[in-house]
Amino acid sequence: MLWAEFPPGLGATIDFPYSCEERMSDVSQDNSRRRFLTAVTSGVGLAGCAAAVVPFVSSMTPSARARAAGAPVEVDISKLEPGQMMTVEWRGKPVWIINRTDEMLADLESMGEKLADPDSAEPQQPEYAQNKYRSIKPQYLVVVGICTHLGCAPTKKFEMGAASGVTDDWKGGFFCPCHGSMFDLAGRVFRNVPAPTNLVVPPYSYPDESTVLVGVGPEGVA
Repeated sequence: MLWAEFPPGLGATIDFPYSCEERMSDVSQDNSRRRFLTAVTSGVGLAGCAAAVVPFVSSMTPSARARAAGAPVEVDISKLEPGQMMTVEWRGKPVWIINRTDEMLADLESMGEKLADPDSAEPQQPEYAQNKYRSIKPQYLVVVGICTHLGCAPTKKFEMGAASGVTDDWKGGFFCPCHGSMFDLAGRVFRNVPAPTNLVVPPYSYPDESTVLVGVGPEGVA
């Protein structure tokens, strides 16, 4: 109650339960409380907007799957030693890059009679790789590591002869354990094996001496 009853005949006295200072303090506290609630509400709203924006921004960022679907792959080969092989992914496929030794290159000359397509007549490679090395630079072979029979993954067999576990006169290459297909160190298929064609050479180029760009040829053509 804001005022008290007073006896008749006496002067009226108003009895406020709170002083002016206390009322002003309450008003100040109410204002502070309103400002706090407004700030909290605004913050929640902004957070909601931010949450809505994040998926939208993410949707504009190319996914790894999209990049793998067609984007070229830049590979540093500066540390790839002679006789070594590295594998990269391009369009969801394994691509082998082999640094062939002089001995490996020399052995390619003697493989002709054992191969089904020694001159790479079938279009399993770009024109610039249609040579005895099936490469731009003799030293480096760039080839898709998928057997042309049923899409299995051949195994590298760089050991010579019986030590390879393939044949006694083996001179290095790739062997598919699924059905026995064999390929030499230029990715050329042997005769009388299930695989019908040579391994595929993808488009590629050399932006500089230590880099292979898989997916783009020397003239910038994919």
